[in-house]
Amino acid sequence: MRGQRMNTPVSTTCAYCGVGCGVTMAKGPHGWEASGELAHPANAGRLCVKGAALGETVATGERLLKPSVEGVDADWNTAIEAVAERFSRVIREHGPNAVAFYVSGQLLTEDYYVANKLMKGFIGSANIDTNSRLCMSTAVAAHKAVLGSDTVAGTYEDLELADLLVITGSNMAWTHPVVFQRISAARQKRPGMKVVVIDPRRTATCDIADLHLAISPGMDGFLFDGLFAWLAENRFVDEEYISAHSENYPIARDDALVRFTTVADLANQCGLDANSLETFFRLFASNHRTTTVFSQGINQSSSGVDKATAILQCHLATGRIGKPGATPFSITGQPNAMGGREVGGLANQLAAHMDIANPAHHQLVSEFWQTESLATAAGLKATDLFNAVSDGQIKAIWIMATNPVVSLPDADKVRAALKLCPTVVVSDCVADTDTLALADIKLPAAAWGEKDGSVTNSERCISRQRAFLPLPGEARPDWWIISEVARAMGFGRAFDYRSAADVFREHARLSGYCNAGTRDFDISALAELSDDQYDTMVPVQWPYSTSSAGGTVRLYADGHFFTPSGKARFQSTSPRMPLSQASEAFPFLMNTGRIRDQWHTMTRTARASRLLTHVDEPFVAIHPEDLLSLGLREGQLAKLSNDLGNVVMPVRPDTGVQRGTVFTPIHWNDQFASSARVGSLTPANTDPVSGQPEYKQVAVAISQVPMRWRACLVAADKGVEPPSSDWWCRIPGDHATEWRLAGNTLVTLDALRGHLSAYADDWQTLEDKNGHHHRLVGYRDGKVTIWFAIAPEAVHADATWLGRVMAGLETAAPIALSYGRPLADTDMSALVCSCHRVRQDTLCKAIASGAGDVEKIGAQTRAGTNCGSCIPEIRSLLREHKDQEGGASA
Repeated sequence: MRGQRMNTPVSTTCAYCGVGCGVTMAKGPHGWEASGELAHPANAGRLCVKGAALGETVATGERLLKPSVEGVDADWNTAIEAVAERFSRVIREHGPNAVAFYVSGQLLTEDYYVANKLMKGFIGSANIDTNSRLCMSTAVAAHKAVLGSDTVAGTYEDLELADLLVITGSNMAWTHPVVFQRISAARQKRPGMKVVVIDPRRTATCDIADLHLAISPGMDGFLFDGLFAWLAENRFVDEEYISAHSENYPIARDDALVRFTTVADLANQCGLDANSLETFFRLFASNHRTTTVFSQGINQSSSGVDKATAILQCHLATGRIGKPGATPFSITGQPNAMGGREVGGLANQLAAHMDIANPAHHQLVSEFWQTESLATAAGLKATDLFNAVSDGQIKAIWIMATNPVVSLPDADKVRAALKLCPTVVVSDCVADTDTLALADIKLPAAAWGEKDGSVTNSERCISRQRAFLPLPGEARPDWWIISEVARAMGFGRAFDYRSAADVFREHARLSGYCNAGTRDFDISALAELSDDQYDTMVPVQWPYSTSSAGGTVRLYADGHFFTPSGKARFQSTSPRMPLSQASEAFPFLMNTGRIRDQWHTMTRTARASRLLTHVDEPFVAIHPEDLLSLGLREGQLAKLSNDLGNVVMPVRPDTGVQRGTVFTPIHWNDQFASSARVGSLTPANTDPVSGQPEYKQVAVAISQVPMRWRACLVAADKGVEPPSSDWWCRIPGDHATEWRLAGNTLVTLDALRGHLSAYADDWQTLEDKNGHHHRLVGYRDGKVTIWFAIAPEAVHADATWLGRVMAGLETAAPIALSYGRPLADTDMSALVCSCHRVRQDTLCKAIASGAGDVEKIGAQTRAGTNCGSCIPEIRSLLREHKDQEGGASA
């Protein structure tokens, strides 16, 4: 089928967040183009800007295309034998717990299944964990504790049907844009729908909020515990439902009531206005159709399981679970975080949602896999796993499709641990990551557009991912690589797969093995799919057993839960403050998260230049009053530091962050900036149950970083080495690469021309009369190849335009080149709409000319007319204009 697809449109699934949008990839005149799949239930044709740019990320430049062993290129047989021999030797000499796999929600379900089967089923260790530990393990633990299984009860439609939608710990407008667009559209159709956003920051998601509760950082557990107590005290609970379908309610209720005094006291504790909190509580009590969406702001906490449990219990106490418009909804971060949990990708799970500590489940999986080596105890969770690498307990580790040197907490310790580990194997599709640089054995994996398999999104919907590109070089699918290693280790009979379809059928059979409705995850109706049926499989929500033909939209509406008694279990929780607290030495709390147009550690998104136009460099967002007290101005460099490390970033004023707090994005790493790995500041404070790290509250100090000069280098040759500097940021473009530089050591123009002589042999020079501002334009064979500017303050250029000039797509007068932008009035303001490259000043002019709503602005500028991700920012500009007009008239 792969060969038949190369020139025909292919239906597949987006590579990014947990929404799981359907995508149609088609070959256009300028390459592959992505459009939303109209028939897919998750998005119905919508795409965010990242999904719309997928076609711009599939080129094979910068790809890892050949295996290597100890830095020497090798064929696949040599590489496979090296992995198998090294792992086998460690197991013989030190036992199975001396090896580990660290995998990823970027893997397809079939890849995940094979990796888990090899490690737990045949190597005999549960030391396989996943980067889903960093985003979803808290929600997993809470769901299992309260509901008996790792099951999201509802569906995206419930977010549209709710009369009250509560969004907590999620900037959905940027992290799950398509679902946010669905909510926005539903709210326009139903003006009576209320939205409450609970978040310390005022984010783009607050654009649709009727009420924004700007809670103090980390206080969510206290708020929802208080809501649970208030509902019980004021008899807003469903006593009949509680009696029929739950256990332990009196104990949990009484514990919460002991902690609760008054709404006013709770509001003061949470940093909220008492009237606003009372309004929220009464909205929750009075709207039966209430859905609560929660994500990383809840999960990434040292008390995250208690926070998520409190949310679930507010819904359980009011009988609002699995009903249309009435349910808790944990929204996943990665495209296949749920698929990985289905196959047992976490260290404390068995496959098919079975428990490693359950003897009956252990027997079932052992029988099905026909193995006597199945792990009997939970393995090491992510942070503990890398601590074991650091301590020398783990002597061989295989990392697949993830970048832990950037993404894990205490990231410098992770880097040091991998440097010392005797054997580090990395499977990846790109040639340069912070983690791949430490690999002894590098294995080239197939990338998104080259892989066949399946993924499961946040609403339990299994969708097919289909290859539309040939495998480049010697890249291979992950399931194939793992299976070949398993064969080389002597387990070939259990890993005799011919295709991803073979793996999927086995996965489906195991889900139904001795199940009969006793376990939530069951897709046994798909176990006998032919290859053709698998290839054409349409999206379906599990459970999908022979008794639930057509799939299952919602669970638990009948009050039956997957516990021994069939009843949900209320838990006693213990709200706690974050482990990191501001102090005299570290007076600020750093919050970390995603931004609109980037994903994880940028290995894919940075390859689409338009995704680097909205935000093109790392930053720290600080309240303007804190900036003033620190003596900092916008764009200046600041150092964030604590006992673990430091980063250096430009500062941005942001009234949306609270005083005493800052926000930094998680994406930048050593491939794109000199000092921006925020994981190096994050302590490995984890929830004691889930093992999920606390990324949202990190105590730091902030100080100025004086620099004698700032510079900008734009080069046609992407391999150019910039001059030595104390700080740098690299911004890849379609036709040129931009480097932003800063330093204290003097840079002379003569030295610079010498340094760049390989790229230019003729120079145009411009400097001001004081000798503080210098411009260089380098030519080779009459073509512009280099543009450089240096000054005491930050230098800005239109790198996109310069790249087009260098590529011969634009002509430019010498004076324009010296300034680094066209002579015509050029809008250099912040880019708002990435799809149509519309900047803030253009939008402000449209608003001033009378375009008074999003639709009129779209008609005039095209902004907001494609993916819609920029609409919250457009509305913010409209509000600012209205406020300014009101102030002027006053």
